[in-house]
Amino acid sequence: MNGIEELLRHAGVDGRRLRTALALLGDGRWWTLADLVRETATSRRAIEALLRETEAEAGLERSGDRFRLREPLPGLSAAPHGPADPVAHLLDGHADLLARMEELVAGAPRGRQALDHVAATAETVVRRALLLDARFWLPGARILCVGDHDLTSLATALLRPDAEVAVVDVDERILAYIAGQAERLGVQVRTRWADLRLGLPASVQGWADLAVTDPPYTPEGIGLFAARAAEGIADREHGRILLAYGAGERTPALALKVQQALSALNLVSEAIYPDFNRYHGAEAIGSAADLYVLRPTTKTWPAVAARVDGLGAAIYTHGPQSVESRPADVAPDLTADGPAGFSPAVLVGEWPRDTLPRIPRARLSTWLAKPYAADPAEVAVAVPAGMESALPRLLLATRARRVRAWTAAPAEDPPAGPLSCVYELTVTGRTVDAVRRPLPESAQERVLRRILDNAHGKLANTWREALIRERGDLTKKQAKAVVAEAAPWSADVTVLELPACRLAGLPAAVAASLAAPAADGPARMPLTDDPR
Repeated sequence: MNGIEELLRHAGVDGRRLRTALALLGDGRWWTLADLVRETATSRRAIEALLRETEAEAGLERSGDRFRLREPLPGLSAAPHGPADPVAHLLDGHADLLARMEELVAGAPRGRQALDHVAATAETVVRRALLLDARFWLPGARILCVGDHDLTSLATALLRPDAEVAVVDVDERILAYIAGQAERLGVQVRTRWADLRLGLPASVQGWADLAVTDPPYTPEGIGLFAARAAEGIADREHGRILLAYGAGERTPALALKVQQALSALNLVSEAIYPDFNRYHGAEAIGSAADLYVLRPTTKTWPAVAARVDGLGAAIYTHGPQSVESRPADVAPDLTADGPAGFSPAVLVGEWPRDTLPRIPRARLSTWLAKPYAADPAEVAVAVPAGMESALPRLLLATRARRVRAWTAAPAEDPPAGPLSCVYELTVTGRTVDAVRRPLPESAQERVLRRILDNAHGKLANTWREALIRERGDLTKKQAKAVVAEAAPWSADVTVLELPACRLAGLPAAVAASLAAPAADGPARMPLTDDPR
């Protein structure tokens, strides 16, 4: 068996992976290539080479896309390679949780290649939750999932309902799915929309004790997600960041670049569990990734502050924001053929230097982070490719009379929902025109409009004050209770952080708050100076 022996010899001390694959092929079961890759955490390329040699020399059988050996090869054991799994011994005691997570993972939205999504196995997310619980004291702890296509938030909340869990993600489908499933299962998971290239939501900055992330596997993606995770940590002495990253057994130079990005943030690698995470896909890296336990230092936050604004928007391996893509031209030349009757007082986003050089400019991240100091009548916004989901928030982040936004590709109609209460929207090719509507006449729309017109403010506070003004029969305490009953998810969040599913539910929740009876206690006297 010269070919097999040569492969094993070439693998050297890392050859246990291939020997485990051979042992599995000889255990009597049929194996697909994907299953062998995932089970052994070996790259697809290496398993394909092993199958070719085994078919030629050892009587490999095929049945469709499945393989097995007619007889086991002597001297091989199927014992798992690598160090012992730190929580494998706990799995048997959580069979119900594993079964539930298998259902949740199977029903989750399909991954998006442009966001580098590859779904982790249900067993992986359960083991993540078990590791958190075994290593840290979770009762009362706050856990922030920085991106959560894998549903680690649900596994952790189900395992430890006495912990507080929050998720930030750019994928509206994931946020809606997690919010809906958490409500169905009776667990609390906060959901926040965020494009991390534009910042971490204010409500989770300095909020968490632990942060968990499985970021895009580029140095740029790792650096950005780790920096945002650090921004989310409140306990700067004891907090930790758990981060998944895999490069495959053949590309240690990629892992070095990633570790250099983590080192630049002054994060200590307290532990690295090889091949801890397993995936449905990502076969080029063996359908596996290591799990890093990172400990911030006192130098981490100054490093984050110094570096985070310099991190580029290209962080993915696929799509318009891949590290190898060229930025698409978005901003038009307003000086040459700008639209008649449109004179922006602010340019938001990346614009050519010679475009209206005397007009003030604002970064997208700044525009979303805080209200603009002036009160411009007209605003121009350039939305980069891959950031289209930020458009509704960019529109809500201003009280300008008119906003004109340009996108990299022909724009789809922005989701109407509450936006229709604020703007009349017109889409033409790559251009979105938003003209502010007059103040509405109905009580429901007036409350909704006051909320949306103060998109940077705390939603519950703005809602409470609008409700008091509109109804005239509520104290602050009563109005606060009414809002909490109508929208339990409204506490400590701004409109700009709300997932689309929550934004869509705002009108109905506002209507419910207007119709709700006042709680026990003295009612507020009606406002005699306000005819409404």
